[in-house]
Amino acid sequence: MENNEMQPWVKNYQPGVPAQIDLPTESLTRMFEHAVAEAGDSPATEFFGRRTSYSELGRQVSRAAEGLRRLGVKAGDRVALILPNCPQHVVAFYAILRLGAVVVEHNPLYTSRELAGQFEDHQARVAIVWDKTAAAIKEFPEEIRPGHVISVNLLEAFPSVKRLALNLPVKSLRTTKDALTAPAPGTTPWKELLGRETLDVGHPHPDVQDLAVIQYTSGTTGRPKGAMLSHFNLHSNALQGEAWMPGAQPRKEIFYAVLPMFHAFGMTMYLTFGVRKQGLLVLFPKFDPDLILAAMKKSPVTIFSAVPPIYERTVHAAREKGISLRSAKYCISGAMNLPVDVAQLWESVAGGPLVEGYGMTETSPVALGNPLHSTRKAGTIGLPFPSTFIKVVELGNPEIDAAQGEPGELLVKGPQVFVGYWNNPAETDAVLLPGGWLRTGDVVTVDADGFATIVDRAKELIITGGFNVSPTEVESVLRQHPDVKDVAAVGLPLENGGETVVAAVELEPGATLDEAALREHCRGALAGYKVPKRIVAIDDLPRSMLGKILRKQVRDLVLPML
Repeated sequence: MENNEMQPWVKNYQPGVPAQIDLPTESLTRMFEHAVAEAGDSPATEFFGRRTSYSELGRQVSRAAEGLRRLGVKAGDRVALILPNCPQHVVAFYAILRLGAVVVEHNPLYTSRELAGQFEDHQARVAIVWDKTAAAIKEFPEEIRPGHVISVNLLEAFPSVKRLALNLPVKSLRTTKDALTAPAPGTTPWKELLGRETLDVGHPHPDVQDLAVIQYTSGTTGRPKGAMLSHFNLHSNALQGEAWMPGAQPRKEIFYAVLPMFHAFGMTMYLTFGVRKQGLLVLFPKFDPDLILAAMKKSPVTIFSAVPPIYERTVHAAREKGISLRSAKYCISGAMNLPVDVAQLWESVAGGPLVEGYGMTETSPVALGNPLHSTRKAGTIGLPFPSTFIKVVELGNPEIDAAQGEPGELLVKGPQVFVGYWNNPAETDAVLLPGGWLRTGDVVTVDADGFATIVDRAKELIITGGFNVSPTEVESVLRQHPDVKDVAAVGLPLENGGETVVAAVELEPGATLDEAALREHCRGALAGYKVPKRIVAIDDLPRSMLGKILRKQVRDLVLPML
């Protein structure tokens, strides 16, 4: 059994951060009910200036849960969510959980083809979708099409047009309204789902060990896998986040929900940790510096979680408009490498440090983080969270520990480690080792103080804008084009710490490269962030003796061509 003696990193924790947390004994729905009862009239959400209290949020969750129950949703059923950040997303998330059902989060920017593959896997019969996504659902084959589609018009959560105009720049008002209005014929409107009746208070809550969320994550095979996260996993990670920020006060913190809540990072920071802290969630349906700076005038942010490009663009916009960011005390960067110069830029205008953390969907998602303290180490992904253990093992041989300071695969163990992959025991067995250790696929070094540094990614995923892109998925789409003989998709580093998707193609004899046509071909099957930003032609893609394309060598060939 692990103990504090096996956690040499604890001495570098911020004062007040415990080595262990008290593990949760209640489900997320019990946690939510406590927040509603204790926070009462305190604001829970803010959307374009319109606020909803915790009491009202609780009533809406109860009404939505009753509406779903009348549609036949019961414990264990999967209910799909395809929504941007909005108040309805928060309500739907907890209404589904309240019935003991399972939330399945989806990216609303996905194409019908991408969504269909996931629906075929989880078989949700009810979906709550953004108006703009409803058409994609209707294109599904009948055998996987949900029997009930509830459509959400985001404008219903807006304040009046007059009040909205006071809170937004004119340009943002116009583009936001244009982007968010779209009829959804043949669906049940969200306001009808809510109805007037509330769920019986005696309806059983889920157990802490019950499945709460299925979150799809890209894998090396190109087919996304559904990571199963229990109430215990997600509640544990919220408690770990709370322990990591001992200065954060209940009902005093303002979270800017800039990251999408359908992403594991955003889901935990806002829907679980944010609610646990009974904070105000200022919701943004998309990242727009003008919207962020407009919100600063009414509700100055105190907890800001984002990816490096968002931090960088926000600073430049704030300086241009003369708006202070000093209220931002707790700032967490994740999903991609945080360049030191971006951290320094942010800290020159913010009221607290910007630190990098590490996680993956399979760890709910946060597993390591830099202390919000002078002991942090720039350029590292930090220390294991409370109640989290790590070890570094030899590449290809997880039974043998790597030598101190030598690179190896990172293994993680803790209460936030997921249950397994939905309908995929083989993949589950490949990453969950005896004793509860999770193989991350990331190659790291760990110094004597316990700080980890990522050296490489064994899984070859491309991380762009904080999202994982499977090279195999991009390649399979491009191979369907008649001019393409073979292809390799790689991620090339950007100065802001992320990557850009680039494809190298071998063309069929007689074909010439038409980059615009190939990109247009990709748009029909891939979300925009997966479409290669550049496509180059290579006569012979480098391959191993077995014929496997060597992506690292492709990357080295492509870089000088751009």
